[in-house]
Formats: sequence, C-alpha cells, structure tokens
Amino acid sequence: MANLTEGTHRISIRRKMPAPREMVYEAWIDPQGIREWMCPGDVTSAEAVLDVRVGGSYRIVMKGKERDHVHTGVYQVVEPNAKLVFTWTQEGNEVTTLVTVEFLEHGNESELVLTHERFTKPDVAKRYENGWGTIAQKLAAYLAQRSAAFVDSKRK
Repeated sequence: MANLTEGTHRISIRRKMPAPREMVYEAWIDPQGIREWMCPGDVTSAEAVLDVRVGGSYRIVMKGKERDHVHTGVYQVVEPNAKLVFTWTQEGNEVTTLVTVEFLEHGNESELVLTHERFTKPDVAKRYENGWGTIAQKLAAYLAQRSAAFVDSKRK
C-alpha cells in the first residue's frame, strides 16, 4: 500500500446529481462510463481498469490533447451505493493523497460529496478542486442523459 502524505490541505466538492445514488455509485465503478465523464481540463476521454473491492487497485488514464495523465490507487473503503475511499497518486508525482466519495440519497436525485485531502501544497489542492468540479459537472450531464434514456425506455 502506498504511504499517504501528511499534507494538511483538502478540498471538498458537493453537487446535486440528477439520478438516484445507486446510479451515481454505478457510474463510479463502471470503466465504460468513466471514459465519458472523468475528463477535466484538456482531457478528451479516460480509460479505467478498476478492481472495486477493499485492497483492490485502479488505474485511470486521462487522455489529454498534449499528454496523458495516469492515476493509480487502492480502494480503502467500498460501501456500495454509499461511499468509496481510495488513495490517489499521479504518475510522476510521488505524493499519495486520499479521496472520499459519498453518495447521499435525495429521492430520485442524489448528492455527490467528494473530499480530496492530504495535499502538501495549496496550489495543487486548488488545481484539483477545479478538476473535480469539472468532473462533477460532466458526471451530472452524463447521468442526466442516462436517466432520460432510462425513463424513455420504460415508456416504450
């Protein structure tokens, strides 16, 4: 297991999602879906290999216009439909941080709460805050499209 840094900087993103929390959780553990929404900044798509279980690892390659951004980590907590906690390391940077994603129920909608902590530098934390904000926005759009398609299929 990677050694977590002891940085004190953290960021938190909260966003309403236009889908039940089960659907939001499924999006986080679906490598095919991640390719569409885990795309901050100049990233056009992502590839993910996920072993979603405590102690399981993941590898996400965010494909940028000029370079790829490779992230790896290990799942610390897996509570289906409720919470994921995993380490986060960007290739080329030996700093390992911690990400907690919580899925809160709000009827047919939900709320995503993402906390990324243990940054050693405030400017890096701010950059990740912007990136995760964009990712949450793209995830909401992805889920809205999937929810609409799901409702349409039920009507037919």
